[in-house]
Amino acid sequence: MYRVILEVKEVRGFCSAGYKPGDRLVIQEPSVLSKESADVCLYAIGALLPYLTALYRDTPREDWINQVQELQCPDVHNTVVFKVIREKL
Repeated sequence: MYRVILEVKEVRGFCSAGYKPGDRLVIQEPSVLSKESADVCLYAIGALLPYLTALYRDTPREDWINQVQELQCPDVHNTVVFKVIREKL
């Protein structure tokens, strides 16, 4: 299992959730660790959930999810780009 950290790398435009570079969302199944995380944007977390469930699981080395280095929120005009960090538990 992995702990997944989504760190804001870039904000293109205006983020209505207030994210700025360096903000983090820390996910340790099955929770977002609120004491270690910025406020959670429901639009971003909803779009990223399918990736998160794969990112915190052990997967074969060649699995595509192991190549994911960035994810972004679904807002095409005010995009937040998250760097993906996986820490082995």
